[in-house]
Amino acid sequence: MKEVLTNPSAGYYMSKDVFGEKGDFITSPEISQMFGELIAIWLINEWTKCGKPTPFQIVELGPGRGTLMSDVLRVFSKFKMAESDFSVSLVEVSPYLSQIQEKCLCKTQNEKISELPIDSLHYKESKSLYGSPVRWYNHISDLPRTFTLFLAHEFFDALPIHKLVKVDQGWREVLIDLNREDSTLRYVLSRERTPASLYCRENEVRKDLEISPQSSVMIQVMASRIHQDGGIGLVIDYGHEGDKTDTLRGFKNHKLHDPLVKPGTADLTADVDFSALKWAATHPRSVEDWKANLTFGTVDQKDFLTRMGINMRLEKLLASCRNEKLANDLKSAHRMLTDPMEMGSKFKFLALYPVVMEKILLKYPPPGFS
Repeated sequence: MKEVLTNPSAGYYMSKDVFGEKGDFITSPEISQMFGELIAIWLINEWTKCGKPTPFQIVELGPGRGTLMSDVLRVFSKFKMAESDFSVSLVEVSPYLSQIQEKCLCKTQNEKISELPIDSLHYKESKSLYGSPVRWYNHISDLPRTFTLFLAHEFFDALPIHKLVKVDQGWREVLIDLNREDSTLRYVLSRERTPASLYCRENEVRKDLEISPQSSVMIQVMASRIHQDGGIGLVIDYGHEGDKTDTLRGFKNHKLHDPLVKPGTADLTADVDFSALKWAATHPRSVEDWKANLTFGTVDQKDFLTRMGINMRLEKLLASCRNEKLANDLKSAHRMLTDPMEMGSKFKFLALYPVVMEKILLKYPPPGFS
């Protein structure tokens, strides 16, 4: 799965724009500005709750086209923050997508960017349309150590998974094998237990599992940074609370696609196990990180957006709209984002906070989550 999506020469994400109507799937920020605006308001509210620490950074993991960050920065600009107050850090492994993000977010996309110092951990930098620095990183561990607002929208669903099946002899892993008769790919079961089976919980009742060790490591790094340097995390993705089984699938041209057919030409994805993420975020890797985080959620996207005022925002946009087609598009976008049969119940929101904020959050719970 990792090779299919991020292989440097043939990976699905590495050399083309896969988002939007002309791509293979569409995301919430691409559907309407309302989504990103409400995320921005949530971030500003929680940053204020923390005492408005500066300088800080806004980090997005897997920023796609940069649409969500663009909406976030536009809202942040309305609050008259100085350029030195915050920076933008994007964790992106695709050189092609980083170029699209730069065109979306920055003033200097057509200018030659000066060479970076040899010891620099970011591989590119520029300035946003609003003046704040924008830097690109290959990995979350490369990010600067400072107060951070983390965003991860449709990021964890693309991280590689292991598939496990319970048989009479115990857990066996589903592997990918080559069918030598016609050179096609096929699923096979491992003969013995594999290291991935160590991640199974003792009280597991499901017979089929999908586990993502990389997701656990990623959320633990985020939790550790929030605990040690201060910050907040917001994870948004489609997923479940540890009850689903077989969710691995491919998408091509907005339709389901067999993951084993023409690998590299279609998106591969699996529902996020939020129960596993929450466990990892509250069970740090070292004693120094103990009790690294508090978690809130998950809540359905429709509930979060409704509590954050998406209905009011829609009314305001419609009141200033003089174009009937645009008005219908706004209503359609609102329905797609909030309808339980569309994205409203499929997508979940999870928030992460440092444990030192426990008393504050008891008095002032995170908006959107209650």
